[in-house]
Amino acid sequence: MNVIKTTIPGLLILEPRVFKDSRGYFLESFSKRVFEELVGPVTFVQDNESRSVKGVVRGLHFQKPPYSQAKLVRCTRGRVLDVVVDIRKGSATFGKSFSAILSEENHLQIFIPKGFAHGFSVLSDVAVFQYLCDEYYHPEAEAGISALDPSLGIDWLIPEEEMIMSDKDRGRSCLTPEDAI
Repeated sequence: MNVIKTTIPGLLILEPRVFKDSRGYFLESFSKRVFEELVGPVTFVQDNESRSVKGVVRGLHFQKPPYSQAKLVRCTRGRVLDVVVDIRKGSATFGKSFSAILSEENHLQIFIPKGFAHGFSVLSDVAVFQYLCDEYYHPEAEAGISALDPSLGIDWLIPEEEMIMSDKDRGRSCLTPEDAI
């Protein structure tokens, strides 16, 4: 596995080794031993999957302490723009975003440490997205910031009038210093 550092400390792109032949391919998407050797200790406790159609924008979501989540995310079908925003209290990169294309072709994964808001937009007709989380979902800790916050300057690669968003996500407020976790 190749680990690629991003412009935001702690946020990493993971590129698995892919073995291809005439039958298809094989890859190891997660190995606790390799992950801890290359990234650090983690215990994932929940595996989530979503299926979405083209134009869907999910996010930007996070859980408040003490239930903050680190995530390992990947797209197993289709193509998405994955977006992460640093909301760590006292971080030099607070409010900065990072984005990358994740797809079934490139097999890239992103490790998102605790203290980040996360979302994605679907660029293919259908996308299946998977999240390994190191903390269980707690509805009372659920939070988010607006994916359309102009101060974040995120280009979701989908025109706003074509975005499909939940009412909850569309009604979220812009990032403020009080959102820091």
